[in-house]
Amino acid sequence: MTTAVAAPFRFFALHVVRTRRLGPSLVRVSFAGEDLRHFLSDGWDQSLSLFLPHPGQTAPAVPLELGDGWWQGWRELPDDVRAVMRSYTLRGLRRDPDEIDIDFVLHTPAGPASAWAGRARAGDRVLLLGPAVADNRAIRFRPPDDTDLVLLWGDETALPAIASILAALPAGQRVRAWLDVRDARNARDLVTAADAEISWRTDGSCLDALRAAPLPSAERPYAWIAGESGSVKALRRHLAHERGIDRRRITFVGYWRQGLTEEQLRAAQ
Repeated sequence: MTTAVAAPFRFFALHVVRTRRLGPSLVRVSFAGEDLRHFLSDGWDQSLSLFLPHPGQTAPAVPLELGDGWWQGWRELPDDVRAVMRSYTLRGLRRDPDEIDIDFVLHTPAGPASAWAGRARAGDRVLLLGPAVADNRAIRFRPPDDTDLVLLWGDETALPAIASILAALPAGQRVRAWLDVRDARNARDLVTAADAEISWRTDGSCLDALRAAPLPSAERPYAWIAGESGSVKALRRHLAHERGIDRRRITFVGYWRQGLTEEQLRAAQ
């Protein structure tokens, strides 16, 4: 089994360079900044923390000194001043020039991050907490070398990570993927060289679809599941108990929890 390297993270001062609609409720925002020359990642589902300004602010409000005590300093700022912090997945990293892409789901009703993404324009300033080394603990997709079947499941919030994973998997790798999107127009062709069968659902039945699906025979499957916390936990139990997959070969990530904001979810952890 491979293991992550516990590695340092750092802050990156960035600005928007362009936006592009990918679907009715999906938008890709591209960021640039001189600091990105220090940004390193070899992961396909690299997790990031993005700090966004409130309406009327020209930049996100964070403590002046971003040292080890940044979290407490950020928490002590007034609620209507403190930068909005949300977790996202790196969708793309380019060099010459240095740029990264992050895909946002535009929720209805819109939360503060979704609203920011919907109105983002070139020049808008943000702050990113991301990796300074290529292999780091915020990379979760780590199939063992002997994996003979990859199982992927996620809702719209996991779509950027699953798209990146599929794009990076080698030719011939067997993959079954289930994706749950609210709007059929958000479903799109995902580029992959893998031997992948991808199932899209728009009626919230993606969890049931996986439970009912016959899986290809495999001696060493690996599963990566992400999205709403309750659904992810239920699916992990199903894969371990009913499908007999070794728990050590199941990666599960709760990106959000029904009825809770990210601030409330972080406080509950």
